[in-house]
Amino acid sequence: MEEHNYVAFRKERDLGAIITDTFKFIRLEWKPFFIYVFKIAIIPILLAVASVLYISYASSKAFSGIDVENLNTINDENLFGNSVEIIVAVFLMMVFYLVAYVMVNIGSLYYIKSYIENNGQVNFEEIKQKVGEKFWAFVGLGILIGLIVFASMILCFFPAIYTGIVLSLASSILVFENKTVSNAIGDSFNFIKGHWWETFGISIVIGILVSILSYIFSIPVVIYQLIQGMSLLGTDDPTQMMGMFSDPVYLVLNVIANAGQFLFSSITLIATVLVYFDINEQKNASGTLNQIEGLGR
Repeated sequence: MEEHNYVAFRKERDLGAIITDTFKFIRLEWKPFFIYVFKIAIIPILLAVASVLYISYASSKAFSGIDVENLNTINDENLFGNSVEIIVAVFLMMVFYLVAYVMVNIGSLYYIKSYIENNGQVNFEEIKQKVGEKFWAFVGLGILIGLIVFASMILCFFPAIYTGIVLSLASSILVFENKTVSNAIGDSFNFIKGHWWETFGISIVIGILVSILSYIFSIPVVIYQLIQGMSLLGTDDPTQMMGMFSDPVYLVLNVIANAGQFLFSSITLIATVLVYFDINEQKNASGTLNQIEGLGR
């Protein structure tokens, strides 16, 4: 395949090349990539977004029933019921978000793996099969990474940053080296030795860029909130502000914003895979060896 129509992942890159090739891959593959990832993760994404919207709606309903001029009229039973309802919704939101991000991660990584192995031609049936096979492994990986980073955060803030950057490569090791969850986590510490600072720098830059792009989806929500807020400035009842969170327009805009943020999170994964192959090439020259083997065929 011609170089300008294909992103060769297995090679060394500096920071500029990683950023450039991340967006080159998006430019070349954005339609099949985002459509397929969205198809794979559509149900958990919608459930996660729906749970966020329900929390907003339930909170609005709870506050709208409060008479700020006569707080003694608050029904404790109703308040307790609403609180339990919101707590359950928050728990479900956390579960749905975990599943949604797992599905986005699996779909994105195996899309890239198929893209690499087939020189730009993606085998969608193979990706679908791998998503089913590796789902629980990715769930376990996500939970373990969360626990390790949380434990590091308790000890000190800097170790949490260190382990977070190290473990950001664990999913790539799991996929591209076919390792188990425990081996992927263990190997990530050895793999990143001597390359932590460059990985940290790339993560910061890509994180800022993706945050800016993701915020584009939130602009309509922010504008709508400002307009609604301005219209309620003169009101004597602060609980009316909570009514905005059950507004259908606000809810629809929130759905779009949250779905966009899920999809844009996959851009970070693409950059992380490029970082993985950059380090792997520096350590093992696997890309060069593959090219040499290809010439001998």
